[in-house]
Amino acid sequence: MIKCENISKTYQTGETSLTVLKDVCFEIKKGEFVAIIGPSGSGKSTLMHILGALDKPSSGKYFLNNQDVSELSDDELAEIRSQKIGFVFQSFNLLSRATVLRNVIMPLLYGSKVNKGERIERAENSLNAVGLEKERWHHLSNQLSGGQMQRVAIARALVNEPDLILADEPTGNLDSKTGDIVLETFKKLNQEKGHTIILITHERYVADHANKIIEIKDGRIISDKNSNHDGLKIK
Repeated sequence: MIKCENISKTYQTGETSLTVLKDVCFEIKKGEFVAIIGPSGSGKSTLMHILGALDKPSSGKYFLNNQDVSELSDDELAEIRSQKIGFVFQSFNLLSRATVLRNVIMPLLYGSKVNKGERIERAENSLNAVGLEKERWHHLSNQLSGGQMQRVAIARALVNEPDLILADEPTGNLDSKTGDIVLETFKKLNQEKGHTIILITHERYVADHANKIIEIKDGRIISDKNSNHDGLKIK
């Protein structure tokens, strides 16, 4: 589903250049639950932006479902983001004065030909999929707990029926118990619904919930293996 071939990313500021990704190569199959782990400054956020079609590599190729995303125009990248990728962020990014249902429906209001009845049905199905109680659906998002808000954010990511869910530090603003609930939600979506999920994190405990762990350090992939540690170490 995903193939990265020798991806590098260099930022230029005046006469100073900084290379944050260096010949990154890996593949992710459809239906996998993958964690990309690395310390601050490792390049994982830059890699996330490229995987999410938010940025382009300086060199190398990124394929999503056999389409070379690295060659697309800005308009084409925007279409990829809206139709093929669901985003979940650490800070939730919900509209505080909108209801839960309204927040989840929101992605379907832009450039979508889905009618009102189907929009509501899709939003309700997404909320059911993440296990949020029905009595919460008409509450304002700022009336929810952190864990409930993150599940709403996951439901919003699902509503467009994307090929890929990309979660950036999704438990970063949650206590450990609530974080576990959110991670179990991702595992359930992967195991029962077959969603392909990439989780970006700096915490080994969080990464261990995934089936496959890709470790990045100083802009290079240093390990790419199954989380049960039967994979091969990349030197």
